[in-house]
Amino acid sequence: MSSGYSPLDLSFQRLREVRAALLRLHKALLDSERDVYEQFHGRIRSNGEFFQLVLEDEWFSWLRPFSQFIVEIDEALSAKEPITLDRANELLDAVRSLVSPAEEGTNREQRYYQAIQRDPDIALMHAEVSRWLTTGR
Repeated sequence: MSSGYSPLDLSFQRLREVRAALLRLHKALLDSERDVYEQFHGRIRSNGEFFQLVLEDEWFSWLRPFSQFIVEIDEALSAKEPITLDRANELLDAVRSLVSPAEEGTNREQRYYQAIQRDPDIALMHAEVSRWLTTGR
């Protein structure tokens, strides 16, 4: 029996849900990395200083692909031309790659793995994103 939704509707909805989960994950990763950074370098004095560090400091460089990708999803979802099924699926595949932690892999994969290991909230958010990518729920 048909659910009444097209594959595009389902992929579009999944992409919106993944984006929301990815945004929560990104914030948690930023907060966690800030805590670790401050353990090594001392307290960050302001949100403005933190923002500059996130944009420019090598410490936070592994998080920039998360930021950039959220913007890419936002642009695709708000474009004048409707998103295609192929584009929605490309973005979902790219999220799968982005949220693939590895104990031994690229710097981003390793740092992401370490964040998951040290922070149970990040582990739960990672599981939420992964769940949306595999089952849609």
